[in-house]
Amino acid sequence: MSSSTPSAVPLLRRLRPDWLTDPKVWRTEVLAGLVVALALIPEAISFSIIAGVEPAIGLFASFTMAVVIAVVGGRRAMISAATGAVALVIAPLNREHGLGYLVAAVILAGVFQVALGALGVARLMRFVPRSVMVGFVNSLAILIFLAQVPEMRDVPWAVYPLMAAGLALMVFLPRVTTVVPAPLVSIAVLTVVTVAAGIAVPTVGDKGALPSSLPVPGLPDVPFTLDTLATIAPYAFAMALVGLMESLMTAKLVDEITDTRSSKTRESIGQGVANIVTGFFGGMGGCAMIGQTMINVKVSGARTRLSTFLAGAFLMVLCIVFGPVVSDIPMAALVAVMVMVSCATFDWHSVAPGTLRRMPAGEIAVMVITVGCVVATHNLAVGVVVGSVTAMVVFARRVARLADVTAVTDPDGTTVVYRVTGELFFASSNDLVGRFDYAGDPDRIVVDLSAAHIWDASSVAALDAVVHRYAQRGKRVEITGLNEPSARLHGKLSGELSGAH
Repeated sequence: MSSSTPSAVPLLRRLRPDWLTDPKVWRTEVLAGLVVALALIPEAISFSIIAGVEPAIGLFASFTMAVVIAVVGGRRAMISAATGAVALVIAPLNREHGLGYLVAAVILAGVFQVALGALGVARLMRFVPRSVMVGFVNSLAILIFLAQVPEMRDVPWAVYPLMAAGLALMVFLPRVTTVVPAPLVSIAVLTVVTVAAGIAVPTVGDKGALPSSLPVPGLPDVPFTLDTLATIAPYAFAMALVGLMESLMTAKLVDEITDTRSSKTRESIGQGVANIVTGFFGGMGGCAMIGQTMINVKVSGARTRLSTFLAGAFLMVLCIVFGPVVSDIPMAALVAVMVMVSCATFDWHSVAPGTLRRMPAGEIAVMVITVGCVVATHNLAVGVVVGSVTAMVVFARRVARLADVTAVTDPDGTTVVYRVTGELFFASSNDLVGRFDYAGDPDRIVVDLSAAHIWDASSVAALDAVVHRYAQRGKRVEITGLNEPSARLHGKLSGELSGAH
């Protein structure tokens, strides 16, 4: 018994969260959660308006998503809440059928996400190239900034100096002290100034009424029939895909920023669980929020689940207990925070002249197309899909050019050896058939594939076409040098593909 105790103590210490043992970490996490909660309030209200529901619905969703994902999610310190992408997907359903159907769709979307997570959809993230990731980050920074533009139009002149003061505080305060997050100081100072001086500027309270009580669980008010399922299923599936894509891309970004790994499968399932819980509490659903995550991780320095949990908890406390105070926060303060986040999120190195000169044109094109699609559609998922497809096309063209055919004729003139090099697949094998001299070659032809690899049926069909054309002229073809996977694929498909001849 005594021999096991010493080894158990270090194990318990390793399993114990950092914030339980390090006061500095605890302070960082608590203050980060508070800053994120303050930033979540106007965002959640705005997304509620997009979805066509009351502000309380978006705030409840942000509360339950953050609290649940802090426990079941796979990426520490990442913030999940009500988002614009999800709001855009489910807004038509709410408009046509009402809130009950929206809530039911959120629950079903959660079920879809759990199923997709269990099936390993997170593994698809390895097919997202770096150029798409950079485009995703840059477009995200642009969207965060563009979302603040309406708050800068048709506003009292006092908004602009307040925003400038907030930005100045966040730039210069960290050079003096990092004990308290600069965004929190900026929000507090600007609120005190506007209230004390009686400056009339738009405030959080102008966005909508804050809830006065906690959400209560219940079932969605819809008939439990197949017709209801058929109505909500397309919206739920679209929401599940958009939510997972944004969450997994955000998790990958946080992995890079913090130089740590996360469980994408656990995050996928966790997003589903969080949406199911949110639906039963009457929320509008959500996913990972890149802007608030950047505030939490990059600006405030949070690294644990505590900040995520407290962001949700503080959100409800601020709304229910400190509602009147929170309502007086000037929107200029929160806009300044988000502008700062936008600047910090953008990968400025990726657009530096030196970087652009060294980068291949295809990589730059993929990044620009990703940014263009996201900014044009305001949908990160669309940009990632289009960017990834573009990257695949660029890669296929690049690899296809590496395939080559060279011919060497024996001195006696009875045999010609064609040496094929490179990767043979649909993009490179299309030109293969035209690289042989069917009429001028001798009766014996050797196709040497020792420096090539056959990847697909298109390549096998191309080789069959070469053999067939020589056979029509009474000439014999011998294919040699196949490696084991290529020989297995060729043996299985050769002569079996319709249209090969």
